[in-house]
Amino acid sequence: MLEPSNRQISLRRQCSLLDLNRSTAYYRVEEESAMNLRLKEFIDVQYTARPFYGVPRMTAHLRRTGWTVNPKRIRRLMREMDLVAIYPKPRLSTPDKAHRIYPYLLRRLEIDRPDQVWASDITYIRLRAGFVYLTAVMDWHSRYVLSWELSNTLDATFCVEALERALAISQPEIFNTDQGCQYTSETFTARLKAAGIRISMDGRGRVYDNIFIERLWRTVKYEDVYLKDYESMSDAWASLARYFRFYNQERIHQSLDWRTPAEVYFGMQEATGDPEIADAAVTPLALRAPSVTAAPQNRLHLNSHVQWS
Repeated sequence: MLEPSNRQISLRRQCSLLDLNRSTAYYRVEEESAMNLRLKEFIDVQYTARPFYGVPRMTAHLRRTGWTVNPKRIRRLMREMDLVAIYPKPRLSTPDKAHRIYPYLLRRLEIDRPDQVWASDITYIRLRAGFVYLTAVMDWHSRYVLSWELSNTLDATFCVEALERALAISQPEIFNTDQGCQYTSETFTARLKAAGIRISMDGRGRVYDNIFIERLWRTVKYEDVYLKDYESMSDAWASLARYFRFYNQERIHQSLDWRTPAEVYFGMQEATGDPEIADAAVTPLALRAPSVTAAPQNRLHLNSHVQWS
């Protein structure tokens, strides 16, 4: 937006034209301390194992394991990680007040076929020196992951990108999400409405409304994230691409009669049909810069075939 190197328009004039305070141009985000990064790792592991841990319980747990922390710090870190305890309570998520909230459509609905219901959510992925966010779009019936994206920010853009990639494969009758501002945004809901897709959103305080994608996050973290200890965003991207390929095409599920998600979603097509279709969710189309402490405000938009150094 601002171009400090522009010699024709001064930085002061640029701020004036954009109605920005000049201090904005010189603002630099403080680097996250090594202690906070380490704390986030512990919080992530504990939350994945005990997702009903809120701020008080998480603070008490960390103190019992030797950390000198207060609830204020844990609340801030959990908010940055987009972690909220999933026990029933009056206000589970924080949508934008200007955005419309849609009703939950899955109650007592028998979901018995692919593309009947898709679901999406966001989770925190730790790196060795930072963190990123992962979103995915999953077919509810088959557990097939249609698309996924990584981002260093929690804006709606990477959720919309994942949606676009999923819609390039097929289209659901109903799309279910939580009430987060990424999913209640006009950009996201307008795309669903334009495609004639019914919008469903989890109710406040509802623990199990999006349970299958919550289970997906637990599976991804225990079977890949915690085992690999990603050094950078490029490492996370490469490892997750391999894992989602395995998850879709090789990992059998007892609930699917010991079949893979791809076998159920494509009706065995992945064994004999077009491999490009079966591999559609393996690699995200776009990848943005990691949230490293050196420049957390900067973003790059790279095609997935670009080699990261």
